[in-house]
Amino acid sequence: MKKSFELENEQATAELARQLAGACHQATVIYLHGDLGAGKTSFCRSFIQALGYAGRVKSPTYTLVEPYEVGKWRIFHFDLYRLADPEELEFIGIRDYFEPDCLCLIEWPEKGADNLAPADLQINIDFNGSGRTITLLALSEWGEALLKQL
Repeated sequence: MKKSFELENEQATAELARQLAGACHQATVIYLHGDLGAGKTSFCRSFIQALGYAGRVKSPTYTLVEPYEVGKWRIFHFDLYRLADPEELEFIGIRDYFEPDCLCLIEWPEKGADNLAPADLQINIDFNGSGRTITLLALSEWGEALLKQL
């Protein structure tokens, strides 16, 4: 199952991220794809804030992962752009991030090779003039259920 959205500005992208966050009520793994500057981190920021995180949402470009705790959720925002070797993920205990109380947003997942949990949703963000085209692809039954709510 796949859905695409033509979004004219950052506010529309943030609204889609908020809607998706509102639909998440179980462990979810989301892969985000797109060119540099396409809006992957902005999407993640809006998603995390929609879940109730009131602090600053930082880009994990240099740390690989930024953790957040909101209510019953542990949220992990990964940015694997600077990952030199997928095996580095084993050193940070990657398997511990995919637990039943975790929501994982993973930018540049292709750099993680086979060390990541399978995604429930894949999000592709593409430039479209001054806006963006966002395509969400369900990769699990839970991913399909999420898409039906949007």
